[in-house]
Order: sequence, then C-alpha cells, then structure tokens
Amino acid sequence: MAGQGAIPLHWGAPSPAERGPLVASPAEPRYRNALGSYSGSYALYRALAVATRALARDHRPDLTDTAPTNLIAPNPLWADPAKIVSLDPWGHLVGEVFGEHIRAGVDTRPTIAITRAQIATPELRPLLADGTLRPDGVVLLANGEIRVTKAAIDPVWHLPGVAARFGVPEDELRRTLFEETGGMFPELVTRPDIEVLLPPIGGTTVYFFGEVERIADPGTVIACRVHDECNGSDVFGSDICTCRPYLVHGIKVCVATAQQGGVGIIVYNRKEGRALGEVTKFLVYNARKRQSGGDRADTYFRRTECVAGVQDMRFQELMPDVFHWLGIRRIDRWVSMSNLKHDALRAQGIEVVEQVAIPDRLIPLDAAVEIEAKKAAGYFAPSGMPAPEELNRTRGRAFDE
Repeated sequence: MAGQGAIPLHWGAPSPAERGPLVASPAEPRYRNALGSYSGSYALYRALAVATRALARDHRPDLTDTAPTNLIAPNPLWADPAKIVSLDPWGHLVGEVFGEHIRAGVDTRPTIAITRAQIATPELRPLLADGTLRPDGVVLLANGEIRVTKAAIDPVWHLPGVAARFGVPEDELRRTLFEETGGMFPELVTRPDIEVLLPPIGGTTVYFFGEVERIADPGTVIACRVHDECNGSDVFGSDICTCRPYLVHGIKVCVATAQQGGVGIIVYNRKEGRALGEVTKFLVYNARKRQSGGDRADTYFRRTECVAGVQDMRFQELMPDVFHWLGIRRIDRWVSMSNLKHDALRAQGIEVVEQVAIPDRLIPLDAAVEIEAKKAAGYFAPSGMPAPEELNRTRGRAFDE
C-alpha cells in the first residue's frame, strides 16, 4: 500500500531536490510514492526470501562504495517529463543526491548501477588473427577481451508519460495494467495521485565501449546496436535466427568506433521472443516448421500471429529513453535493420546518420527465412527487396513430420 503521507515526487523536475526520491520499498509504506517494487521481475524472488526467513523484511542496502564507476551526468532532457518516461534518470545517483533522505530513514534505492568489466566474444578472435581488428591495450586487449563500462537499468514507468507516448488515456492504461496482471497492483485504479510504477518486467543493460564521458561531446562519433534478448541464439547459438551474429557484428562495430576515438553502445533489452516470452516463441517455431511446405518467409509473421495474437509486443516507443538519459541526439552508425526501432528514434528527435545491416555471410542457413520475411515487411535492406522466388523459397528444415 502506498502511503497517504508519501514523499512528493515531481517527475521531470529540473533538480533532484525538486524531483524528490523514488520510494517503492514495501517495508516503508508511509513514505511510498511509487507502485510496484524494486528489482523488477526479481521482486518475487525477494518475496520468497522474506517468506522463508532467508531475508529480513526490514533489510536496507548498505550503499557504501557502490557509486557509479563512470558518471552519467544530468542533461537538459532529464527535466523534460515527456522525454524520459520509462526509467529514473537519477536512479544511479540515489546515494549521492538523496543521501539526506536515506540518513533520515527513507528507504530509497538505486534503480541503475554502473560498473566496469571485461567481456570476451570468441567470434572476434579470428578478426584479431587476420588483422581486421588490432588490439590497442585500451579497448581491445591482446587476448581478445574487451574493456567496457556497463549500466544495469530497472524499468520505472511514469504512467502519464507512458500513456502519452502510446497515445492512450491514462485511466485506460491503468485499468488495463491492473486487469492484465490479475489485480496485482490495485492502487493503479484506486490511487491516481501516484504516478510512478516499477513494473515486474525485465530491464536493460547498456554496454559502453570507449570513454563514456565522451558521449557528452556532440562531436563524438556514436555507434550503437539496440538488441532485444534472444537466449537461444545469444547464449546457446541457435541458428534459426540472426540474433547472436547481429549482436557480435554490433560489438565489432562498437569496438572499431571506440578505437577511432568514438563511443560504441550496445543496449540489451530483456524482451525474449519479441516480448512474447520463450514458451510462445518455441510454439511458433514448431508451427513454422510443421506447416504445409515447411518454414517459409511468406508465412513468417502470420504463424506468430496465429499463436500469440500479435506479431510483436516489444513496442519500441519506450526504447529511445535510454538515449535521452545519455543525452544522445545523433547516432552515427546504427547497427540494425529494424524499421520499428529506426522509426521510434526518429519520432523522439534522434538522428540516424548511417544504418548498418548484418552482412549476408553472417546469416545462418536456417535464419534465411527470417531475414527474407523482415526485408519484405519493411526492414532496412541495402541490397534491395528479395525477389519473389526468394521470398517463397523454403530455406528452413522441417521436422517431426
């Protein structure tokens, strides 16, 4: 229950003092000014930990030495309530800007954390061996590892802003969220004065290649891939889609851009199976492979819609928020073929200078159906639309027949 005496929260205020801290701790009902709970979808695991007495209900995080390794500094877009509606721009600076509230006993917590790491992408090692990429000891090491800064972002929805972004009435959005989550958050319909929801969904991880601070310089060349999660391909290398090959290609472009003095950015969103979920995705795989004639580009989207009722639920309208948070208004190398992502950026005033498609040689054989269908549906295709005979050609492998 959100507290009747909740701390005021003014979304889009120009300073943290005017904005106020975001409080969503269930252990602090008197101060709560947001619905939902910290940690997104992991909040239910925390509930299990509390129920089994593994975690004290009143535990509060000790934020000593947890400050960001790199500073994402405020920019004018943080004070525009229409520009950032799905994350808290102050979420990584809670200990610094809301320390007074914390010391006074308010349980406000970070919704963004920033750290440094080294990542290994095995597919880049042959590029080191043949000289396509060269280690510089700063971005790319001789052993093939890459130095990155990474930011984990939990979703924070400003409901009036989300409703406006999608062009739906706020009361309709609230009612639908309430109903479609089985009444999980009754305050959605009983407390219209509380405008912020921490939804129980997956978040975003942003990987930065190069010096993060250079992003603030409008002359810095920015390369970027926005990648929506695909566990089967990204982690296990399934060949039915282009997800991991495209992700790796995006990393390569980001590394090269960083080595040239720019900044590369991979935005990784947890939206498995076009936000339909992995169970639905596997059902669609079966339907595609078992249909008459096998897997075909001309029925690619239709088979998804038959199972899920919709082709895609990723709804890229909220995707540009991370770029507003970073103060990015131009992307020089956009590693994506998606017309939906491109259109979402353009709608938010972000310029795309060059769009980079996945090279044909990186497309797995079983993913040819996907790429042909997407080109036919309007995805960016530098070599032009596929010919009709290509569109209707079966490249997938039927099974269980």
